[in-house]
Amino acid sequence: MKLIRWVSVIHLPALITVFLSVFPVNALAQQGRYGDWHMGSGMMGGWGFGGGGGIFMIFIWILVIVGLVFLIKWLIQTITGGNPKTESNPTAMDILKQRYAKGEIDKAEFEAMKKDIIQV
Repeated sequence: MKLIRWVSVIHLPALITVFLSVFPVNALAQQGRYGDWHMGSGMMGGWGFGGGGGIFMIFIWILVIVGLVFLIKWLIQTITGGNPKTESNPTAMDILKQRYAKGEIDKAEFEAMKKDIIQV
C-alpha cells in the first residue's frame, strides 16, 4: 500500500507530462474560422466598446459606489429608527429637567414649573 502511494506521488508529474504530450493542449482549443465568424480582430469581432469601454466602466463603478453609500445610509437610519432628537432644539421639559439635575432649582420649584409647563 505504501509502495503504491509512493509511486503515484513520485510519478504523478511524469504521468501528467506524458498525458499532455499525447493530448497537446493547443489541440483542445479550436483555431481558425467558425463558419463566417472569425476571432481575428479582437473581442467580439471588432464590434466591442473600443475606447469608450474604459469610460463606461468608470461610470458603472461610480454608480455602484454611490448606490452602496445610499444603501448603507438607509440601513443605518432604518436600524436607528429615523432621525434622533437633536440637542440643539430641546423642549421646555428637557431644560427644566436639566436645571433640576444641575441643582439650580429645588424640588418644590421643579414641581411648580412642571405644572405650569403641562398646563400650557
